[in-house]
Amino acid sequence: MMRPARFGAVLTAMVTPFMPDGSLDIDGAVHLARWLTANGSDGLIVAGTTGEGPVLSAEEAGALWRAVAESVEVPVIAGTGTNDTRHSIELTKLATDCGVDAVLVVTPYYNRPSQDGLFAHFSAVACATSLPVVLYDIPVRSGRRIGLHTMLRLATQVPNIVAVKDAAGDPAGSARLLAQAPEGFELYSGDDALTLPLISIGGVGVISVCAHWAGREMHDMVTAALKGDVETAARLNAKLVESYDFESTEAFPNPLPAKAACRALGLPAGHCRLPLGEAPPELEGEATRVLTRLDAAALRTAT
Repeated sequence: MMRPARFGAVLTAMVTPFMPDGSLDIDGAVHLARWLTANGSDGLIVAGTTGEGPVLSAEEAGALWRAVAESVEVPVIAGTGTNDTRHSIELTKLATDCGVDAVLVVTPYYNRPSQDGLFAHFSAVACATSLPVVLYDIPVRSGRRIGLHTMLRLATQVPNIVAVKDAAGDPAGSARLLAQAPEGFELYSGDDALTLPLISIGGVGVISVCAHWAGREMHDMVTAALKGDVETAARLNAKLVESYDFESTEAFPNPLPAKAACRALGLPAGHCRLPLGEAPPELEGEATRVLTRLDAAALRTAT
């Protein structure tokens, strides 16, 4: 079995609860954070993509990071990356002062910088903090992949860059990265559906969306996979496929489904801010159906 990952095996990319008027619901965020850690989450990502970080002000993000970090005993990782290096540095310094355990820095989106630009951006942000830094490689949203050579330069030359959230959708490329990365550099799946194959080539866990409503199931699957129990992991993964399909679609992009699932569970969530906006009624029904079928699948497995 692999050594335990520094932040745990299942981290939830937590949604940010809002009040009916769209204002930040800090009490709701604290309640949700505690519920998640009691239901399968080894750590939390706060104000990442699923947490609608791009539509939070710096003041809101700071209040959220501080409140969550003070309310749970698991690692809290702040999403501080933007497409502006100076702003990312400011947010990273703010998060450091708020008592989080690490920062997650996404590839600058829309700008589409060169690989040298990516190296300079990530290096500058990492140098602004003493905290561990997790890179976030998600070309479908950012428009630019972190190249293998760039990733290896960052992992070897910047001491506090310690991991990557891999949502590149290329397990073969991920295997090449892990084969050449320095010892201790960790890869987390950034796509729930690819968690099992990424663990098979050396990934240490997942930064998950469906762990909002399937945290215990995801934790059991990841634990089995990390132990090398392929049969059990595959069986548990099959139960989760519908959740993977539900969590983001063209019609209902993440985090609309995650918030709908939280509302169906009676957890604080509210609706998304624009440009995502309020979910249509049919999504509420689909969330309830997914949760019901997941419970039924769990009962079948137990018996």
